[in-house]
Amino acid sequence: MSRTTVGAPGTPQRYVHSLWLLSARDLKVRYSTSALGYLWSVLDPLVMSAIYWFVFTQVFQRDVGEDPYIIFLISGLLPWVWFNSSVSDFTKAFKRDSRLVRSTAIPRSIWVNRIVLSKGIEFLFSLPVLALFVVVNLLTESDPGHIVQIGWGILWIPVAVALQIVLLVGLGLLVAPLCALYADLERTTGLILRALFYATPIIYSVSNLPEPFDVIGAFNPLAGIFTLYRMAFFPDQWNTLTVVISAVMSLLILALGVWVFRSLERPVLKEL
Repeated sequence: MSRTTVGAPGTPQRYVHSLWLLSARDLKVRYSTSALGYLWSVLDPLVMSAIYWFVFTQVFQRDVGEDPYIIFLISGLLPWVWFNSSVSDFTKAFKRDSRLVRSTAIPRSIWVNRIVLSKGIEFLFSLPVLALFVVVNLLTESDPGHIVQIGWGILWIPVAVALQIVLLVGLGLLVAPLCALYADLERTTGLILRALFYATPIIYSVSNLPEPFDVIGAFNPLAGIFTLYRMAFFPDQWNTLTVVISAVMSLLILALGVWVFRSLERPVLKEL
């Protein structure tokens, strides 16, 4: 069959169909083998949000972030869980299905993109929890200073999602082949993710950073992406420089990832 025929291994239609099947399989396995199922998509960020909310509002006097702080936390933790779980899975993207990776005629970038898609769907599944907290805040809060603001900034959420997809695909194309060739990088990636959590404006905002860390923090591509997520509820979070830098860095990481992936694809197949 010609490679230009619909449904042939190299066609976009076949790629998209296979990508959906693989992502759906990942979700089915994740939920069917777990008693809590869907709740796992929201339990981790909810527990983390509760812990940080308690520490910074009940134990210590908080001077970072915005009010209501619980919504500020959740709006950063939900996309962080998408990022963190995706990068963690990138380290095992090729080794977990090595036989299929070697034998498939579909472009092998699908083993990266399937992780981005399945984790992204889980992220979308978790958004109703954020919406619930927003509704509760609007219905129960009497202090104007603690009532969440919903405005035109909500239109930035699809842009944030698109930028995060670009960033994750680029990182996946970098991390997956490198971890397949160098086993120690898997643990190294875990350590980097732990440090990155505190270097990313999740429990604080970029504006809370003192000089010169505010400039350094702006070069974290997640900083601008998380700013866009929070624009839906905290319009004062807008920072043009941070958003532009995040967009540029996400595109650069994608370009670097494509180049590295193409360069290492053959060595990875030999290693598998």
